[in-house]
Amino acid sequence: MSDPTAKSPVHVDVALAFLRIGLCCLMLRHGIPKLLEFDARSAEFPDPLGVGHTTSLVLAIFGEVFCSLLLIPGILVRLTAIPFCITMAVAFLVVHADQPFGEKELAFLYLFGGMTLLIAGGGRFSVDAWLLPRLRARFAKR
Repeated sequence: MSDPTAKSPVHVDVALAFLRIGLCCLMLRHGIPKLLEFDARSAEFPDPLGVGHTTSLVLAIFGEVFCSLLLIPGILVRLTAIPFCITMAVAFLVVHADQPFGEKELAFLYLFGGMTLLIAGGGRFSVDAWLLPRLRARFAKR
């Protein structure tokens, strides 16, 4: 893992902030209705992994809502991007597998945005970039 305080050109960090905020705000449009309509959706939600409809819905809400809420400010970006990406990979490769590409391309775009955050991290305009150096310094003193 690279150091989030390493100096990259400012435009790269601005782009990562735009990606985090834009991607995840849009993702919340998909996840929040699932959360608000949990009872109505849980019995019929797709179960692509064979873990049960309710568990599948909980996993989708976790990836779409809770991970997005952490990614927007840039909290534990690389770690949080993992379930975000898994959710979108399952949506693209399993849930919508039989659909034409045009109907599943949104999941594909979310997956690639999430993969970019997984690889690049949150950039200097993230909570990680502010908090991690302070934590390292604090624990280095011990």
